[in-house]
Amino acid sequence: MKNKIILITGATDGIGKQTALDLSKLGGKIIVHGRNEEKCKKTAAEISDKTGNSDIDHLSADLASLAQVKEMANLIISKYDRLDVLINNAGVFENEKIFTLDEYEMTFGVNHLAHFLLTMLLLDLIKSSTPSRIINVSSMAHSSNEFDLENLNSEKSFSSYNAYSISKAANILFTYKLAEDLKGTGVTVNALHPGVISTKLLHKGWAIGGDSLESGAATSVYLASSNEVEGITGKYFVNKHESSSSS
Repeated sequence: MKNKIILITGATDGIGKQTALDLSKLGGKIIVHGRNEEKCKKTAAEISDKTGNSDIDHLSADLASLAQVKEMANLIISKYDRLDVLINNAGVFENEKIFTLDEYEMTFGVNHLAHFLLTMLLLDLIKSSTPSRIINVSSMAHSSNEFDLENLNSEKSFSSYNAYSISKAANILFTYKLAEDLKGTGVTVNALHPGVISTKLLHKGWAIGGDSLESGAATSVYLASSNEVEGITGKYFVNKHESSSSS
């Protein structure tokens, strides 16, 4: 991963932070994204201190604001001449129906729409950096939802679990469609289930514990760095192996 520029959303905590730490150990140039500027700075410094990799950058943006997503993309485009790996990792689970600044249901807005927009805004940069990779962190929760196109914004009803499940299904649908559109460009697009991992999101949504952060980051790190998946695109991975998503 030497000299590879890697952007990880939601990298100041949980799986994203562990992913940033592990890819930093492999020599990647990491761009740590988070919502809070001070936390981003602290995380970048911590990763650099732990790994000896001084090539750690950071930027802050609230994914609940599409305007801030656009500002983040513009900053990256102005600052970097390439982007080798984009890991769309950030995610939320909301127990109550609340909305983003753009009036989208928060879970769907942050987990899917913000990453959809960020990816599309950065796509030309990613395409100019081939071979490059886009990785979408989904969840096995994608398989059990009531996918109603007339209720994506919880217009008719709200269920915290269903909203989360829909957002994770959207991550995978986006992966499959984008991979199809980018065939032959040198850009691969894959999705993954990280496992049931002890994170704030898991505790908030299910009030349970899970496996280690190292385990949760392993498939993201694998898809970002392994030669075994070079050229592999439009797939869903679990435990570093191709798997079948919900029909």
